[in-house]
Amino acid sequence: MEILHQLGNLFLGAVPTVIVVLLFYFFMRWAFFGPLRKAMEERSKAIEGARAEAAVAEAGAKQEFDSYHEALRKARAGIYAEQEAARQEALDSRGRLLRAMRVRAQEDVDAAKKRIAAEVESARGEVERAAPELARQIAQAILNNPGGDAGRGARG
Repeated sequence: MEILHQLGNLFLGAVPTVIVVLLFYFFMRWAFFGPLRKAMEERSKAIEGARAEAAVAEAGAKQEFDSYHEALRKARAGIYAEQEAARQEALDSRGRLLRAMRVRAQEDVDAAKKRIAAEVESARGEVERAAPELARQIAQAILNNPGGDAGRGARG
């Protein structure tokens, strides 16, 4: 029984300590842990809000990035189309110039052929007009000196 009495005295001596500890616990809960918990909850809400804003900003930035790339793609396609049109125009211009040069060269060839034909015809006419005179001169030279030149050539 002595042990029970000692235990009772021990518990009676511990009651003020337990009361002080409980009072200290409630005071700390009210004065320190409550505001700390409230501050942490507010900070958690602020972090979640900032994350939500960041997600919205990221989605907006992605949309702007996509629209920028789409505009860039369209601009490149426009530039390529303009370059292709300019290239095609240059090829067409070159083709027209080549056709014109071929026509001009053909005209020059035709004119040269006509001029040569006219010169041939003129020369033929000149030969036909001069042929009787030349034939007369050759015949006269042969008749005036029959065999004379042939014998001189053999002697000389």
